[in-house]
Formats: sequence, structure tokens, C-alpha cells
Amino acid sequence: MNNGNTVTPCGQAEYPASVAAYTTHTETSGWAAGPQAVWVFCTTAAYVEVGSGAVATTASLPMPANVPMLIKVPPQAKDGWVVSAVQVAAGGNCYAKPCNW
Repeated sequence: MNNGNTVTPCGQAEYPASVAAYTTHTETSGWAAGPQAVWVFCTTAAYVEVGSGAVATTASLPMPANVPMLIKVPPQAKDGWVVSAVQVAAGGNCYAKPCNW
């Protein structure tokens, strides 16, 4: 994947950063296909899912609070995609920004 190299944020107009408050399942505003990855962090521990029609569950990727992670956008997300989050124990905010390698 990235191996620690710098990523390039996608354009602000086409791929703006998004934030979504979560307790139960929520998702960010959607983006069109194109970006290779998304930079994500949550303010409390959460489960996160990325993709077309993504719905986070307790089987999704667990993320610790306030630790940014770079997640690959699935190549099959050709009709647009979202970042979905659900709380582990407390609600919070999920921040996401599409980017490329």
C-alpha cells in the first residue's frame, strides 16, 4: 500500500472533507469514484467501513480514538462511496478526507 510515503489530498471542490456524528450507524456524505484511499479518524473508538453503500457493524474495522488511519477505497466502488462508522462504547465524530498515493 503506502509504506509510509506521503499522500496527496484530493481537490476540495470535488472531494471535500466530511464529518459525521455517530452513536449508532452513520455515514459521511458520499464521494464519486476516483480516490485511491481515505484518511479517517474518529474522536471515540469506533468500527469503520468504507465502500459503496457501506454500513459499519461490530464486524467492521475497529479504530481507536483519535488515531488517523489511511484506508484503501475498494476498487469496486465505481458508483460512489462513503465512510460509515458506529460507536464502540460512546458516540463521537468521524472525519474523512479522500486522497491518493
